[in-house]
Amino acid sequence: MDSLRHLAAHLGLDLTAICLLTFAIYYPRHRRRDLVPAYLALNVALFTIVAALAEVRGSGGMALGFGLFGVLSIIRLRSDAVQHEEVAYYFTTLVLGLICGLPRLGFALAATLSGLLLLVVYAADHPRLFARARRTVITLDTVHTDPGALRADLARRLGEPHHWTVMEIDFVRDLMVVDVRYREPEPRQAGQQPGPVEARRPATPALDSV
Repeated sequence: MDSLRHLAAHLGLDLTAICLLTFAIYYPRHRRRDLVPAYLALNVALFTIVAALAEVRGSGGMALGFGLFGVLSIIRLRSDAVQHEEVAYYFTTLVLGLICGLPRLGFALAATLSGLLLLVVYAADHPRLFARARRTVITLDTVHTDPGALRADLARRLGEPHHWTVMEIDFVRDLMVVDVRYREPEPRQAGQQPGPVEARRPATPALDSV
């Protein structure tokens, strides 16, 4: 009976933690409904596996390790569809299920570790942290062979560039594709004349933006 109460308490802690992570932190910031059931199902499934392996004992630890390796491999293979911050949420979901599912871990310690994880994710993915830092892949309608000219063009179109990587150059069509990390300019006040960035937008829209 005590073991059932212990399991129920840990399950309640796990559900509370994953609901806070999903509905209070992730969805209000990223608005991807398709990942909400993925986070919930992955967390509860991992909690169930850990709790079941704790009961059967034996070589459960090795099976758990192979299972986690398989899950992380799937996430890596889907990295083209999932952004890096969403992979961080996936990892947090896994760890919450592991921590709360460990039967010999005290409830107070599990709650403390879970709260610490939620606090770190909340702070690390806060919208005010590097609020104007942006990344985009842009197609320019000209080819710059001079890095200074390329920097000036990116600054005029986007904002202050911090780092960029030329991904493709096409001399036939006279275009280049650049992966840019830049600082978005300050929002324009009412009545203020538009600056060079607002006056002229990129000739070709960005292909990808984060």
